[in-house]
Amino acid sequence: MSLFVTKFNRIDKSRKIKDRYLLKALDKYWHEDCLKCACCDCRLGEVGSTLYTKANLILCRRDYLRLFGVTGNCAACSKLIPAFEMVMRAKDNVYHLDCFACQLCNQRFCVGDKFFLKNNMILCQTDYEEGLIKEGYAPQVR
Repeated sequence: MSLFVTKFNRIDKSRKIKDRYLLKALDKYWHEDCLKCACCDCRLGEVGSTLYTKANLILCRRDYLRLFGVTGNCAACSKLIPAFEMVMRAKDNVYHLDCFACQLCNQRFCVGDKFFLKNNMILCQTDYEEGLIKEGYAPQVR
């Protein structure tokens, strides 16, 4: 659900909005101070342009995922990954950001780096190619 900031006065059911800016969400207008997350009480207009609703609650992204998101285990360390945490994915595997590294040499991957998934292990290009050579397959160079 998106938030829209509007710059004019509008009458709400309960009281007149005289603020310079007001928010439009859920087909209603809100004071900036009134549109808050039901859990952490953060002002939703300040934390982003989206809000979440479920079970008659208005929530920020973090609390929505904490309450209703799906948790899982990291494919590298097997520890729990909270639903609100950023992750890396490779096919069906999910990883903590810190665990997303070559599982042979521990080289961390940067944006744009090639990685390979072999036998459910994440490998850097060097370790992947060395493994292919040991198995008798020469990687094709183009």
